[in-house]
Amino acid sequence: MKYIIILGDGMADWPVKEFGGKTILQNARKPYMDMLARKGRTGMLKTVPDGFHPGSEVANMTVMGYDVTKSFEGRGVLEAANIGVDIKPGQMGMRCNIICIENGLIKNHSAGHITTPIQYRHLLVVEGGRKELICTPPHDVPGQPFKDLMIKATTPEAQPTADLLNDLILRSQDILSKHPVNLKRVAEGKDPANSIWPWSPGYRPSMQPISELYPNVRRSSVISAVDLIKGIGHYAGMKVIDVEGATGLFDTNYEGKAQAAIDALKTDDFVYVHVEAPDEAGHEGNFTLKNRTVEDLDSRLIGPIYEEVSRWNEPVAIAVLPDHPTPCAHRTHTSDPIPFLIYAPGLEADGVTAFDEESCKQGGYGNIEGTEFTKIFLSLR
Repeated sequence: MKYIIILGDGMADWPVKEFGGKTILQNARKPYMDMLARKGRTGMLKTVPDGFHPGSEVANMTVMGYDVTKSFEGRGVLEAANIGVDIKPGQMGMRCNIICIENGLIKNHSAGHITTPIQYRHLLVVEGGRKELICTPPHDVPGQPFKDLMIKATTPEAQPTADLLNDLILRSQDILSKHPVNLKRVAEGKDPANSIWPWSPGYRPSMQPISELYPNVRRSSVISAVDLIKGIGHYAGMKVIDVEGATGLFDTNYEGKAQAAIDALKTDDFVYVHVEAPDEAGHEGNFTLKNRTVEDLDSRLIGPIYEEVSRWNEPVAIAVLPDHPTPCAHRTHTSDPIPFLIYAPGLEADGVTAFDEESCKQGGYGNIEGTEFTKIFLSLR
């Protein structure tokens, strides 16, 4: 048996009034997801433990089979691994966005998805930094005053770190407001990238290779356009596969990811395919675009993978799920349980006929949490 997880980041949602009270998953045309749910088994999964922020880093580590209560050390250090930065003892790593602030309010977390070589996702490493900080992910707070959300220390020892970071934020605003890229963007009516925003502090994580956690997995691969997911794969001992044209947005190369996954399954036991597009549409509050990303995921990635591997002599187990909801009405992540489906040749179906938040509540796997999902999936024979 080989295994593939296909994850649509933020794909779960709340009912959308413009869709007659249906969720995105209920409204979208997704024949392959529904067929796999009908032929397989489903359930609801809690990916974010109590007390944890519902970030993609926490949720994806959980889906990959890691107990985040023991191994999570923040988003920045995971992204650092993907770009070849080794966080050493005595250092603290942080994700550092370049964001757009307008009239003192956080307008968006990505400076309008700035696409120059600057981009918006960055890494900050602080020598001797302390992680006992309250930091707000910028995608959680569009429209809120940035000054109310600046970094706060939770211990006296961390106060110098908080002071340093807040000073950097304010100094960056003065420097970036005069930057030629931003002057040009403003002249063109685009959002300027006019402030840094550090968040998700942590130290070097302690993660076992996935092959040590799950005996059925000897070789594994991860496919994503997102540094965070690649970084998790790095610490998990997985081969990181880059796909030309994979963007992390609605225009990503679905077909290229599908082919890369098919090729990887020919040599590897386990492949993890991550698609960021639904999450970004959710952050934008664009339910029409999010609906399209779900349909594209179904027809342009899940469909080709299923059609190919269903002809193979060696059986392939397929799981489809989001990591967390990113409701369009909320424009940020929630920690609500998410629907999942597992299909494998010979697996007894549970009678669920569609893949969505309501249907999967009736699934044969019931309500599970944490690493239970991965243990179930990777133990299929």
